Amino acid sequence: MSTTFVYEEAFSRNIGWITKAEQQILRKKRIAIAGMGGVGGVHLLTLARLGIGAFHIADLDVFETVNFNRQVGATIPHLGKPKAETLSKMALEINPELDIKVFPKGVDKDNLPDFFNGVDLYIDGLDFFAFSARQVTYASLTRLGIPATIAAPLGMGAALLNFLPGQMTFEDYFGWGDSSDDEKGLLFLLGLAPARLHFNYLVDPAAVNLEEHRGPSTIMACQICAGMAATEALKILLKRGEVLAAPRGLQFDAYRNKLSKTWLPGGNRNPLQRLALMFARKKLDGLKKH
Repeated sequence: MSTTFVYEEAFSRNIGWITKAEQQILRKKRIAIAGMGGVGGVHLLTLARLGIGAFHIADLDVFETVNFNRQVGATIPHLGKPKAETLSKMALEINPELDIKVFPKGVDKDNLPDFFNGVDLYIDGLDFFAFSARQVTYASLTRLGIPATIAAPLGMGAALLNFLPGQMTFEDYFGWGDSSDDEKGLLFLLGLAPARLHFNYLVDPAAVNLEEHRGPSTIMACQICAGMAATEALKILLKRGEVLAAPRGLQFDAYRNKLSKTWLPGGNRNPLQRLALMFARKKLDGLKKH
């Protein structure tokens, strides 16, 4: 049994689904992930096990006990420790040859040029409510022509969208503009999952509070997200397989045993989507009054 790290041996069981030459291509790729919480942390470790060779990771938060239900870095020894630094160490324990750069203050308009320098793909791991950071991040991605994948944990499943260079942008799809945070939250939630497969089994609606930036979560959803996002990363980086770009997407819900290929022409400006948003606003207003 070998006690030293050898890249080809460590990732040899990937071979078959990818070729040896493709594994070496992945070894030379650099992925940026903003957010090392529920989805971001498991994205990083999944992609490290795929054999991706370099990462830029960003997060300004530390681990708390409320993270234990879903975040792979949340353990007793890691309480109070920075998420990005902790996940960096965990990834290096998988592949000590990783080229990994940590951005401990998160992402903002000032550090995005450095964060995206030399990056082949961005995977979104930001908190649902990180509206400002997400908006400037995607604006930068559009200018730089870097592909992006977002896999959002919803219920006990995930919704996935790809934003590819030269195609529909994040802003064109979601239409955030100068909207309030409450409005951005609604636009984001309904735009992520037009099929709304997760809507019918929320047993405690009071657990959702957009004003307090609070909502329920599951580890199952985060892990499904990581599998879907890593598969999209493989296809985008190796340039093979079908890659759906917004306004097309996917939603898989393990609780309901359903998979839906979504298509939302015009994004949130779609007439049917505008009607759904109107009903969602009324429901939100009703919750605020109780």
